[in-house]
Amino acid sequence: MIALVVGGAPATARSWLWTFDRLDRIGGLAAHVEGHPRVIDSPLGKAIAFNGVDDAIFLDRHPLAGAKAFTFEAYFRPDGGAAEQRWFHLQQDEPKVGPAANTRFLFEIRVVGDRWYLDAFVHGASYARTLAFPERLHPLGQWYHVAQTYDGRTYRSYVDGVLQGEAELAFTPQGLGHTSVGTRIDRRDYFRGAIRQARFTPRALAPEAFLTPPVARHAQH
Repeated sequence: MIALVVGGAPATARSWLWTFDRLDRIGGLAAHVEGHPRVIDSPLGKAIAFNGVDDAIFLDRHPLAGAKAFTFEAYFRPDGGAAEQRWFHLQQDEPKVGPAANTRFLFEIRVVGDRWYLDAFVHGASYARTLAFPERLHPLGQWYHVAQTYDGRTYRSYVDGVLQGEAELAFTPQGLGHTSVGTRIDRRDYFRGAIRQARFTPRALAPEAFLTPPVARHAQH
């Protein structure tokens, strides 16, 4: 569904909430499904599981297009698999060459044995910043909230509301585009795990304002 932060407010005040509880539509958008992702039961409600081989969903919207500041957050469960996995990719539509090529937001994970760490990344014509901290490892097979935020100066990443790291960033808004879930936009680095929900807000939220789960996230699948 789509949640408006302030009723009747301009589009810049809008927060998009996408719940992954069905395969035909997500966030009010038609879902273009590849492979065989599955709707599953989870402690957080219905979610979609991806096999890490060829499961993916594509959506015809870049939900943070035009945002000058942002919070990009999600509930997901990483289940192991390949060392590098891209599980959420927002891509601006653009030519394949030039300084603006591959303008995007990313959520990735790196799998290290039975643990993982978050890799958040944002890229545009005049900026590129990775927030990845291999020392901040978390167990696989559990549900987590992750977020990346930008307040006009500082880019930050979080796991379960705990700051993973931060860096200054000269960000500029991205344009209209598309989203891939469970894989890169060019169908590589597939994700093994499940996704319950994502929210996109055009301002930086403090951790206490992040999405709240209906139940404790540490329940096993």
